[in-house]
Amino acid sequence: MRKQLYWLSDEDWKQIEALLPRGRRGAHRVDDRRVISGIMHMLRSGARWRDCPPEYGPYTTIYNRFNRWSRQGIWLAMFKALTGSTGVIGTVAIDASHVKAHRSAAGGRGGSSEAIGRSRGGRTTKIHALTDAAGRPRVLMIAPGNLHDVMMAEELLSAIGPVARLLADKAYDTNRLRTFLAQHGIEAVIPSIARRKPMIPYDREAYRQRNLIERMFARLKDFRRIATRYDKLARNFLAGILLAAAITWWLN
Repeated sequence: MRKQLYWLSDEDWKQIEALLPRGRRGAHRVDDRRVISGIMHMLRSGARWRDCPPEYGPYTTIYNRFNRWSRQGIWLAMFKALTGSTGVIGTVAIDASHVKAHRSAAGGRGGSSEAIGRSRGGRTTKIHALTDAAGRPRVLMIAPGNLHDVMMAEELLSAIGPVARLLADKAYDTNRLRTFLAQHGIEAVIPSIARRKPMIPYDREAYRQRNLIERMFARLKDFRRIATRYDKLARNFLAGILLAAAITWWLN
């Protein structure tokens, strides 16, 4: 029996269709809705591209569209269009999550630039995220798994625009980040590491909301091609994350 397939709903497709490129030169594209549904199915299932169910069309069409639009930045543009960037966002949370890299992810032409790091846990990539007060991802980036969480914090915050308050765990308790937050008028809701003397007070009630970003990562990793990295190219792995996040959290 054929496993349950994923299909974009009429309402979801209505929102996505308006964001797709139009009027480009070249051969006429096959059914965009079917192809994007196929890509989402592959992200969920974690299967090899060549095992894409025939209901979506040739697997080469599904993969080539995913890869080409990743290279052209279309998935990133779609994510940004859906998340928006208007005004002060208010409270945001920051965190990172490890993803093991499958052996098929080895051999990318970019070498170390493909965001795979080696440590005692093996070869890994980290997904870095900022979420809003509702727990929805607003900024998503990837980096080698052996890079410390706090090293991506300023880049993430610079990408989101003005915010009022940042929730973060002890991994982000550094003088440099606290100085950066103070310079930008952002309240730091970060517990102090044990060796900091004296301890810096923080809003414990607000900090309780940080669990939303952990729940976001758990839900994002329901997509098997995100829970384990199979993509050689960093841009393709990130593109899958962006597409899954856009459709899961940002389509009404």
